[in-house]
Amino acid sequence: MDKPTMNQKKAKAYAWVPSLYLGESLPFSAVMLISVIMFKELGLTDGQITFYTGWLGLPWVIKPIWSPIIDNIKTKRWWIVSMQFFMGVALALVAFTLPTPFWFQGSLAIFVLIAFASATHDISADGFYIIGLPDKEQELYVGVRNTFYRIGMVIGQGGLVLLAGYIQNLIKEGNLDFSLFTFHFSLSSIIASWMVVFLILGVLMFLLGLYHAFMLPKVETEHFDFKEQMYEFSRTLIVFLTKPHLISALCFILLFRLPEGLLTKIVPLFLTRTSAEGGLGMSDVDFGFIYGTLGVIGLLLGGIVGGWAVSKWGLKRCLWPLVLCITLPDIVYVYLSYYPTDNLWLVGSCVCIEQIGYGLGFAAYTLYLVTFSRGEHSTTVFSICTAGQYFGGVMIPGMVSGLISENIGYQSFFWIVMAFCLVTFAVTAFVKIEDHQE
Repeated sequence: MDKPTMNQKKAKAYAWVPSLYLGESLPFSAVMLISVIMFKELGLTDGQITFYTGWLGLPWVIKPIWSPIIDNIKTKRWWIVSMQFFMGVALALVAFTLPTPFWFQGSLAIFVLIAFASATHDISADGFYIIGLPDKEQELYVGVRNTFYRIGMVIGQGGLVLLAGYIQNLIKEGNLDFSLFTFHFSLSSIIASWMVVFLILGVLMFLLGLYHAFMLPKVETEHFDFKEQMYEFSRTLIVFLTKPHLISALCFILLFRLPEGLLTKIVPLFLTRTSAEGGLGMSDVDFGFIYGTLGVIGLLLGGIVGGWAVSKWGLKRCLWPLVLCITLPDIVYVYLSYYPTDNLWLVGSCVCIEQIGYGLGFAAYTLYLVTFSRGEHSTTVFSICTAGQYFGGVMIPGMVSGLISENIGYQSFFWIVMAFCLVTFAVTAFVKIEDHQE
């Protein structure tokens, strides 16, 4: 495989690593987070929203299955650029489906395509990062890639949701004219705002594709051995299935994030539903700032502190304190459901506390996946682990969370989330962390 010299890599890494991971997070935000708020404003129930957007997570669960195929067709660089161009066009197409009678079916079908393209992009981007940089450079830029991934989340679920709310306000105040729409005024303002958001997302992804077409270094050829790739994948499954303490590890991987998986899609709905619906009635502008910006910053801060704590005191010693950090702060939503308020400082503080705790606990969880994956075929084993944690800890609980909250209300739902923290405690109590895993 052809590779550039280390000096070439070193000189160019700063020019493509940040933008590569910005391009990884923007479509994920659009499919899994922004769509939740948009569908809510367009009249869908919590159960419908969580069920349909939950299914959109399937490509990230099954992506280890087709990663060997991607490795054998074209290069990772080709896949990255192609998927970014494709997602740019697809995101723009979402905007043009919204004023049509088939807006739901059309946008959902396009979201499915974007989800598969985004998961394919993730496979290629992570693989390109490994082959495009030497080990020392990978360690140097890991903080950069994580930071820009979170920046993409802030832009998506923070800035663009805030922009949607701002546009809606301008239209309602008569400062923007969208009279070309034939819908009722209040509905047309919603549609117009989300059209602008998805057009902006489409342009951003297309520009990233154009940028990477010139800036990504050429570090590989198109020659691969498919039979060898499939043999290596089967060997990986054997390595995974023969790992020590596999049952307790699987329980930990699948169920550790269960409480957060229930919360992920419901919290944005709870914050933005009206008081008559049991929510806090937060506007898109306030939501974009509080949850999409301050919350993500809190998550990033918690992740940094959690990683530092584990590196200093070891995973075994830090595990239980960090488990308490990811579970106990969920109680803030119980409080807010019983004592709703329009005090943004109070709501923002609650969200930040919960997200910082989530970041702390998730750092320990991620480092467990890393230590469990060490050894033969570590990269592919890790991808299987991340697929498993997304399936058990995000996708399935996310799909049913709306149906639960619809039938019992937000107050009882948040108590159920607290009860499921006992599951997290149970799988943590049985998981094995060997001394060599520290």
